[in-house]
Amino acid sequence: MATAPGSRRRISEKNDRPRDTKYVLKGLWYYVSHYKIHLLMAILLALGSNFFALIGPMLSGSAIDAIEPGKGMVVFEKVFYYAKWMILFYIASSVLSYILSLLMIHLSQKIIKKMREDVFNKLVELPISYFDKHQVGDIISKFSYDIDTINTSLSSDIVQICASTITVIGSLIMMIVISPLLVLVMLVTIPLSLLYTRYMARKVRPLFRRRSAKLGELNGFVEEMVSGQMTIKAYAAEDSVMKRFDNINTETVDAHYKAEYYGAVTGPTVNFINNLSLSLITVFGAILYLMGRMTLGNISSFVQYSRKFSGPINETANIISELQSAMAAAERVFKLMEEEPEPIDKEGASDLVDIDGDVNLKGVSFGYLQDRIIIKNLFLNARPGSLTAIVGPTGAGKTTIINLLMRFYDVWDGNIYVDGEDIRDITRKSLRKAYAMVLQDTWIFSGTIFDNIAYGKENATMEEVVEAAKMAEIHSYIRKLPDGYNTIINEDGMNISKGQKQLLTIARAMLLDAKMLILDEATSNVDTRTEIKIQKAMRRLMERKTCFVIAHRLSTIQGADNILVINEGDVVEQGTHKELMDKQGFYYKLYHSQFE
Repeated sequence: MATAPGSRRRISEKNDRPRDTKYVLKGLWYYVSHYKIHLLMAILLALGSNFFALIGPMLSGSAIDAIEPGKGMVVFEKVFYYAKWMILFYIASSVLSYILSLLMIHLSQKIIKKMREDVFNKLVELPISYFDKHQVGDIISKFSYDIDTINTSLSSDIVQICASTITVIGSLIMMIVISPLLVLVMLVTIPLSLLYTRYMARKVRPLFRRRSAKLGELNGFVEEMVSGQMTIKAYAAEDSVMKRFDNINTETVDAHYKAEYYGAVTGPTVNFINNLSLSLITVFGAILYLMGRMTLGNISSFVQYSRKFSGPINETANIISELQSAMAAAERVFKLMEEEPEPIDKEGASDLVDIDGDVNLKGVSFGYLQDRIIIKNLFLNARPGSLTAIVGPTGAGKTTIINLLMRFYDVWDGNIYVDGEDIRDITRKSLRKAYAMVLQDTWIFSGTIFDNIAYGKENATMEEVVEAAKMAEIHSYIRKLPDGYNTIINEDGMNISKGQKQLLTIARAMLLDAKMLILDEATSNVDTRTEIKIQKAMRRLMERKTCFVIAHRLSTIQGADNILVINEGDVVEQGTHKELMDKQGFYYKLYHSQFE
């Protein structure tokens, strides 16, 4: 996937310095440059539209000069002649401007489409560690709100800025042609407008960045609270949640207010400076007229050009809040795209084929933080076709072992081998496809039950899906549904129970032709009777397959070939259920504690 310029430039999370405008514009140009023909057409339309609009004031001045001073006579033939051409030029300008607006809307949609593709592809490339550290709501905010903000700016603000630039340059040229002396009068206020606008842009931009960040934080909080409504109500924690929401909402509103306030005050101030300029032009223009240095038509044309010159500056100041909001949004999007992707496979890494399922962990140490080691010098041998259970207190490091087996994280020290080959010498894709995985947190997507079960196996047949469902003890439930396997499951499976969702994910894992199986608290949401049936079905499924089971219910793993007992990252005991019970050690106490 192509990434925006500077995609390897790292940003300190602690020192979130604002990037300069040049950098953000360079990033936006990366996307705009993909559509050079559209851009060229937009430039030509903008030039044409503004060229025709700039002729109007000159024709207006010529029409005024058709009045003969002192005689009170008007040469109507000249007036109608210039008025006719004024109307034609203004109509042509309006038509080209309309076409330009349509083109920019079309262009902005193409750009945003590509940007969304790049951002989504980037999300797919990011390691699991990124999602562990960032709120889902904040990520979604970047993908939706921030990109929509950029889209608004591209489709309207960019057109206005381009048109304004052409108008300012053209108006300046026309004013110099009419009266260089009056242009010198304008030089008194022009620098003041430019300096003030630049100063406010620098002041407002960090405020809009904070506004976007606060909105992302608010979205993240709301997403968490909506998904946890049952828990909130069960603990009667509504008041506490509302209080936390009020605090975050207040901070978000304050950030919005400051950004919008300073953005809004800019326009009126620049407008005042421009009106001051107009007053000076009117006074000095009248003096030049009395001196016979200018005609009334020239003064009228100059005033109109001065308005065209100062108008875009004022308009730019008025939309500075939108521009700064778009710049802040672009920064957040580009910052996401700068995140380091999951490391590429080692050069020369091979695919894992003809898998037996022999897994060895030798001296493995790992921690999520540099100053906190979770797994310490772990040794484990899982023979092909064996069932290895991993048990221990919460936080002992059980799920971390699964993360290391799948290479969601790489070990700090030691090695992990599959069939005698270091997994760092194996491609991640082939390694992960060698495992079927059922997690404690079930993931069901919007679609049919058939689609959800067949998710991991391409071209799965109905017979294969039904067989997997039978083994997972979910077939009888599916058969009772009105549409059977074609029943649509709502997003996140909200129209079925947690236990049924768990059974569907287990059926999904059973369907895969994988040599190794990982079950992370896979039966935590089913009743004891169903759990026993699933264990029997899984034993049939796991013939000649290596299986890792993480379980808190120790009664479910009594038939395991090997039980790994972990406490605070250390393997304190290892053996079969009978062997560990005979030792009457840590496992013995852990087992009996569940029945006391």
